[in-house]
Amino acid sequence: MIRRIIVTADDLGLAPDVNAAIGRAHRDGILTAASLMPGERAAEGVAIARRSPGLAVGLHLVLTDGTPVLPPDRIPALVRADGRFRDSMAGLGLALATSRAARDQPRAEIAAQFAAFRATGLACDHLNAHRHFHLHPVIAAEAFRAAAAHGVRAVRIPWEPPALIRGVDPAARTQPRALAPFAALPRRLVARHGLAAPDRVVGLAWSGGFTADRLAAVLPRLPPGVTEIYLHPATASGFPGGAAGYDHPGELAALLDPAVRAAVAAIPRGGYAAMLG
Repeated sequence: MIRRIIVTADDLGLAPDVNAAIGRAHRDGILTAASLMPGERAAEGVAIARRSPGLAVGLHLVLTDGTPVLPPDRIPALVRADGRFRDSMAGLGLALATSRAARDQPRAEIAAQFAAFRATGLACDHLNAHRHFHLHPVIAAEAFRAAAAHGVRAVRIPWEPPALIRGVDPAARTQPRALAPFAALPRRLVARHGLAAPDRVVGLAWSGGFTADRLAAVLPRLPPGVTEIYLHPATASGFPGGAAGYDHPGELAALLDPAVRAAVAAIPRGGYAAMLG
């Protein structure tokens, strides 16, 4: 089995700084895929995608810390008083566990986000979710069912092998083994719905601090199979909706770095569909 990689930027459409960085990272760097937030500045992100025909664009499902597609009064269990999604995933998770009405509302918003993506005219290469909220069992069941219904064949399962990361960065805070079952359930749903997913991801432990040195060091260590490497590039930090403490320009620099480009030269890379097909 050979090594193949998907290099993804999340949050396309979030802000002009993000959109510009994604366009540049694809044009001048190693970026192969991007994930569009349909409730944010989607039109600008779509324009970037249309100018980047080799960029595989998928749906970045947003159900927390973002802007819904549906009117807030259609999904009251999911939003705050200001109409934006809740930023407490624990609070939303509790609501989904205890309220049937709350469980019905994500289904409607997920359908609306798929419809919004379809309206762009772009082919939907993949599905993943903001803050990986599709790991929640209720969300996973609805999101993967909708993906299959809309002809989307690939999804992200955010499981990162701790040994791979510690081989580069022994002090990194890696995923606890106790979280492994939360990745196992989505993989069963992936199989049930005839979907595909990368074998592993790289980007969780270094989220917001994925430097060129780390990226260049981990690439030769990747095992056989399909690895998704994901980052959050932007031309500047501090934009509305940006994560506090993230070095977005540093992650853009990693995607453009000459040593990184040399390290991936011999590794097949592309979007989800191309690498998993």
